[in-house]
Parts: sequence; structure tokens; C-alpha cells
Amino acid sequence: MAGPQPVCKPGMLKGLVAILASCLAIYIVGPPLYWHITEGVAAVSRASVCPPCVCDCTSQPLLTLPEGLTNSSFADCGKHEGEGNEEPDSNFTDLLAEELKLREAEALEKQRKADRQLLEAKKLASQYQKEADKCNSGMETCEEARERAEAALQAQKRMSEMWEMRARQRGWKEGKLSILTRDFQAA
Repeated sequence: MAGPQPVCKPGMLKGLVAILASCLAIYIVGPPLYWHITEGVAAVSRASVCPPCVCDCTSQPLLTLPEGLTNSSFADCGKHEGEGNEEPDSNFTDLLAEELKLREAEALEKQRKADRQLLEAKKLASQYQKEADKCNSGMETCEEARERAEAALQAQKRMSEMWEMRARQRGWKEGKLSILTRDFQAA
């Protein structure tokens, strides 16, 4: 018995993969390519719609119009297309300059605010450092006093042991009350 027959043939599988790869490439590259081509066509069509003005203004006499009326189209005859766009460019440049000034002012204000906050933080840190120094100083003083008290206690214990030893050498016993002790309690 022969094994199961393959559903797809290798040639058919390669063709399917090639079609999927082509579709994926068109999906990725297609939109940017489309916009690039449409922009190029639009630029070419704009250039062909309005050819540069070719006129000899020096040969035409100036028109004299009554007062208050002007013929701006005749005065604009010598201007070429590139020269007429200077005003919008200057407006755009002015707007950009104004925007830059506003952003610079905002940046300076933010810098001042940050500087004030930094100064306040430094003041607080200094205050906390002073408090910590006071606390450390107090702890050192307490530690020194504790050490002195401990040393005095050790000295007092040694003195007590010495006096107790002398008293035992002279016959004192812990359970007996001496005459001196009775007199002390009576007083």
C-alpha cells in the first residue's frame, strides 16, 4: 500500500508563496510610491499651468490714470513668479520667528521655575542637614554621658567590693546587723 498522497505539490506551494510575497511587497511599497508619483505629477502640472511672464516693460509707456486709481497689474509686469512669493515667505518667516520667541520665553520661564525649585530643595536639604547634625551631636553627648556613668558605676562597684572585703576581714557577716547599721536605721 502506498502512503497518503500530498495535497499540495511543491511547484504549487512555491507559486503560492511567490504570489503572497508579491502582494506583501505591493502592500508595503505601493502607498509611498503612489504619493511620490502624484506629487511629481502635480509639480509638473503646476509648472506648465503658469509660465513665467515674458514682457518688455521698458518698451511700454506708463499709463497715467486719474488720481486715486492705480493699475497694479501693469506695475507687476516686470516681476517674475519667484519674486511675487517673497511676501508669503516673509510672513511665514515672521511667524516662525514669533513662534521661536514664544518658545524661548516659555523655556526661560520653565528654567526660572526649575531654578527656584532647586534653590528651595537646597534650603530644605541644608535645614535637614542642620537637624541631623544637632541630632548626631546630641547622640554623641548622650553616648559620652552614658560612658561616663558606666565608668563611674564600675568605679563605685570596685569601691563597694573593696569596702565589703575590708568589712569581711574585720568580721562582718552578711546576715548580722552591726551596731553601726542599727544606729543608721534608727536615725
